[in-house]
Amino acid sequence: MLTARAGVAPGERVIDIGCGCGGTTRELALRVGAEGRAIGVDVSAPMIARARERSGAASAAEFIVADAAAHEFAPGWADLLFSRFGVMFFADPVPAFANLRTGLTRGGRVVFACWREITRNPWQTIALEAACKHVPRPPEIGPDDPGPFSFADEARVRRILGTAGFGQIALTPVELELDLAAGGGLEAAVAALQQIGAAARALEGQPDDRRAVALAAIRAALAPHQRGMSLPLGAAIWIVEALNP
Repeated sequence: MLTARAGVAPGERVIDIGCGCGGTTRELALRVGAEGRAIGVDVSAPMIARARERSGAASAAEFIVADAAAHEFAPGWADLLFSRFGVMFFADPVPAFANLRTGLTRGGRVVFACWREITRNPWQTIALEAACKHVPRPPEIGPDDPGPFSFADEARVRRILGTAGFGQIALTPVELELDLAAGGGLEAAVAALQQIGAAARALEGQPDDRRAVALAAIRAALAPHQRGMSLPLGAAIWIVEALNP
């Protein structure tokens, strides 16, 4: 959905911010074709190594281990800055986006997805509320602190991008369903929630007995939502678009 919204065209050059194991970068590379280029950037060396393993030698995708907030991109190289849930963790987002803009051609565009408020994302809140019946609630993350929901506020996103020099900023709200199990059933969903998100933060460092009780509560809360081997839950995101004047 996001790559289609970005309108990626053959021959374009794209920077994929926070690319992880490279799935989005490979999809972008297919769209730009042999005449284009897609560069995936991530701070995780193991993820970039995995991305390189998965990318064919003839692919238009390449990968670099770097902090996109400070990396010196070739000036005016890219037609598109792209990210799927990879820009919300910048410690200081205004200079980070200003730095990214230096790598963007005049008239180039930025398109990224970010989470809206946690209260609009049951894929997070159902497990969190179940866990917090048995373990302490994790400390609140401030609205300006890096984190998965730090771009939930529309006004803040507009302020960050505008101050960084972008124009024609637009945010489109999107409601969707997220399969927590990724087709692997209830236990796969429970396992995933121990690795990412607010419930994982609540479980971190807890004694084994409390953790076991909290996981049982999460499992029970998720079970009614299971559909075969899938576990679809509501999610709410912004699709953010802007231009480099």
